[in-house]
Amino acid sequence: MPSVTLATQRTAAQQPQWEDEEELVLAAKELASRPAPVSADACHALRHRLAAAARGEAFVVQGGDCAERFGASSAEPVRTKIRQLRQLGTLVEELSGLDAVLIGRIAGQYAKPRSNPTETVGGLTLPVYRGDAVNSPEPHPDSRRPDPRRLVRAYDHATEVLTALAAHGGRPGAAEPGTTRVAPVFTSHEALLLDYERPLIRPDEVAGGSYGSSGHMLWIGERTRQLDGAHVHFAEQVNNPVGVKLGPSAEPADVRALCKRFDRYGPPGRLTLISRMGRGAVTERLPRLVEAAAPFAGRVVWLCDPMHGNTLPHVSGRKSRVLTDVREEVRGFFAVLRDYGAHPCGLHLETTPEPVTECVPERDDLECPGALTRYTSACDPRLNAEQAAELVAFAARLL
Repeated sequence: MPSVTLATQRTAAQQPQWEDEEELVLAAKELASRPAPVSADACHALRHRLAAAARGEAFVVQGGDCAERFGASSAEPVRTKIRQLRQLGTLVEELSGLDAVLIGRIAGQYAKPRSNPTETVGGLTLPVYRGDAVNSPEPHPDSRRPDPRRLVRAYDHATEVLTALAAHGGRPGAAEPGTTRVAPVFTSHEALLLDYERPLIRPDEVAGGSYGSSGHMLWIGERTRQLDGAHVHFAEQVNNPVGVKLGPSAEPADVRALCKRFDRYGPPGRLTLISRMGRGAVTERLPRLVEAAAPFAGRVVWLCDPMHGNTLPHVSGRKSRVLTDVREEVRGFFAVLRDYGAHPCGLHLETTPEPVTECVPERDDLECPGALTRYTSACDPRLNAEQAAELVAFAARLL
């Protein structure tokens, strides 16, 4: 149900129903008083790298958890995530000869849009889990109550992740001891909670105007990309690279409007269009969207999210994804972009370095009760390290 936040009077979809407005005001004031988590300079550095991808000179690997957990903010989990991204980037460079642009779904991916506001667990109807920045996944009424104080906790955990990122040479501009070249890892998350994002807007001392200091790249989801909505309006006010998810319901007019509003001024790399069609829809629905963005070729970045359109139920009732479907969506994405003279610029993946079994190799495996024995995701299924490497290598060989 749409709600009006403190941040803006425009309609904002997918916002929590905060119960304590006073606590929300206090959280916003606290966030506004805190130091900027990331610098404007680093955001512009990412935009420069994304511009290279738009020209076909680099390939983006954007990946990480579906929903980050507060408990995974310490140095060791961050180090393993950085290592995975760099390994995927190395695959791209070795197999394609292109530079890799590494973007983690990290240091802010603490909120998730959901299809339904409630769910029933053990006969009890509860508010749905919306990410650690809102509530907790434990199926108890107190745990599921949206708590504005968690917004400040999200900031604290994000800055802890950024500190660990810098310590392991992942921060843009940082290098590990004894190395001469290390790929920077930029941060990104869905800018879903406007009561978190708005208080973290800071003056952009590099280019003028303002930027969102919560992350280097911010994206708008399929459920919140209404052209007259609060999320698109927020993204227009900041100088960060901005991504927009495009599902099967996206129309060419939507794409034209987004390109005009986000990419009319300044250098390229500002707008990333993230296709998330599903295996069956990508070759049918994507061509008209790519054609609509043709006047902005070489400026707009096209990424493929082959995960979200390919979610299927496992016999256990858990959500899963089938690797053959994921791979075929990537193949279709590359074919469509090339047919219309555009560059396939990268992949947007939900993945983890943990040895999970949340995605299955074939559709028949969805009927196998033991296929998902190691399922630890707080929300959607992720590729494990081996599966992610296989998919990135597949994409790199198509370049």
